[in-house]
Amino acid sequence: MIRYALNSPIILASRSPRRNELLRQAGLNFSIIPSPVEEKAEPNPDSAAYVRLLAEEKARWVSMRHPESWIIGADTIVVIDGMVLEKPDSRHTAEAMLRLLSGKTHIVFTGYAIRNESLCRFFSDTVQTEVTFKPLSEMEIAWYASTSEPYDKAGAYAIQGLGTFLVQRIHGSYTCVVGLPVCEVMDVLIREKVIEMPTSPEWTLQDKKWTTN
Repeated sequence: MIRYALNSPIILASRSPRRNELLRQAGLNFSIIPSPVEEKAEPNPDSAAYVRLLAEEKARWVSMRHPESWIIGADTIVVIDGMVLEKPDSRHTAEAMLRLLSGKTHIVFTGYAIRNESLCRFFSDTVQTEVTFKPLSEMEIAWYASTSEPYDKAGAYAIQGLGTFLVQRIHGSYTCVVGLPVCEVMDVLIREKVIEMPTSPEWTLQDKKWTTN
């Protein structure tokens, strides 16, 4: 079973159900306190630095209010031909994004930040993955845009949902595309001894969770 020490709980600074699910699938137990930091696309930003900065700001906002906790912040954008695609605000915008992505390779950038204010421990980085869409027909674009799926996703698609049929291939981290590079995040938590693998011989599949120090 997961065991929390009172002085170092983990908080996810995001309301994203995808990030929530990724961390739970990895066996973590944590609280969710969304950060109000706004995501705003900038013209021709340094994409890697941009998403890392947003992730840092999200983690910092929560960390200042919960200094004893380990905070995880993240942000994801899609970039194609130098254009940043964040979350579409209408069906028209979603369809336009899907047309841009159709038959082409784009890059998904996810920045992540992990911090503990009381311990003065701060980590952040960006992971990127190349994603290639198959050529999409207008009927496929219209159908997918008619679902509820594109409207809270960077680039107007969910690789882990109905949008899986759009993707021809990927090169890089799958979880980066979903919204959080789990391998890299877990590496930091393990290295900093925030979590450790259970070692009890009675450990079973039902207890396959990480222990927090």
